[in-house]
Amino acid sequence: MKKTTTYRDLVDELIEMPRIRDALNLDSIPVPSTLCKAFARLEMAVWRVLLNVSLVDLPLNGVAGIDSYGFERAHASTHYTKRTNLTIQQLKTTLLVDTATNAVLDIHVTTTRKHDTQIAPQVVKRNAESVTVLTCDKGCDDQKLRRLARDCGIRPLIKHREFTSLHKAWNARLDSDLYHRRNMNEAVKAAIKQKFGAFVRSRRWWKQFRELVIKCVVYNLEQALTISHKEGDWS
Repeated sequence: MKKTTTYRDLVDELIEMPRIRDALNLDSIPVPSTLCKAFARLEMAVWRVLLNVSLVDLPLNGVAGIDSYGFERAHASTHYTKRTNLTIQQLKTTLLVDTATNAVLDIHVTTTRKHDTQIAPQVVKRNAESVTVLTCDKGCDDQKLRRLARDCGIRPLIKHREFTSLHKAWNARLDSDLYHRRNMNEAVKAAIKQKFGAFVRSRRWWKQFRELVIKCVVYNLEQALTISHKEGDWS
């Protein structure tokens, strides 16, 4: 069950939900500030572990696509953005998506205007053991990224920016069936924004990062349940 309530509203609902409290082993109702502080105490590394755990029951195929999107910072403080010289109004969010299950393998979030060629290598290094084919658009056209992928045992399918006829020829020789699977990234982005909102509620940037990871974790769990339902496996 997905909830879009605030911490305060959630506490009010827990008062009327004894079965949920029993399932969570809650002997007493926490105050809203307790929930907020508990969320803040969990490091980003913990959320990444939860993201990995959410993939356990999914039949991944090793063919992954990477792309970047923007999430609105709906509650960003005007004073904060002026004081820190922030001009960007969105969080640049890069998703690594498995093309077989549409699951989110990894996420990178930044408040800066980093280019895709600066972000992609970090994502590739973190997922070198689970990815065999990497598909990217022209935004990731960089020879260093291609070399890194090959050094990690990953086949890069990255379109070239067409400055010469040679670049056009290389693009024409791309494995179109595999490359076009990167379109799944758009489907995943649309699904996450539609289900969980195209913005983040937290005011602090480091909480906003964690909030986006949570969206991906819950999305992966829903994907696992959907696939399990289709296969008739309820064990």
